[in-house]
Amino acid sequence: MAKVEHFEIPVDDIARAKAFYEEVLEYRYEPWGDEMGMLTQPEGEGVNGDLHVRGSLPHPTVVFTVDNIEATVALAIEHGGEQLGEIQPMSETTRWVYIKDSEGNIIGLFDEVATSA
Repeated sequence: MAKVEHFEIPVDDIARAKAFYEEVLEYRYEPWGDEMGMLTQPEGEGVNGDLHVRGSLPHPTVVFTVDNIEATVALAIEHGGEQLGEIQPMSETTRWVYIKDSEGNIIGLFDEVATSA
C-alpha cells in the first residue's frame, strides 16, 4: 500500500519561500545547501516536504512511498501512466522515480530496498 512520503515545491527564491512557509504555515526550514532544504511540521504531525530551486518540474509534486518501485511503475503503465526517466538511487537503500498518472499529473515514487548481508 502506498502512503504519502513528502511533497516537493519548486521555488525561484529560496530565502523568500523559506520566509513564506515559516511565517504563513509555521513550518521549520532546514537548509540542505544553497538550493534545497526540508520543510518540517512544527509539532511533528502531518507531511513534511522540501523547497528546491525550480528545475525541470515547474510545479509542486507529491511523492508516495511504495513497497516496490518496479512493480508500481508496471501497474502505472498498465493503467495508462508513464515512467519518466530511470529509477534513481538516493542512498544505498533508497530509490525514487517520477511517473505520470493516467491524467498527465507527475508524481514521485520512493522505496527502500533491503541490503544484502
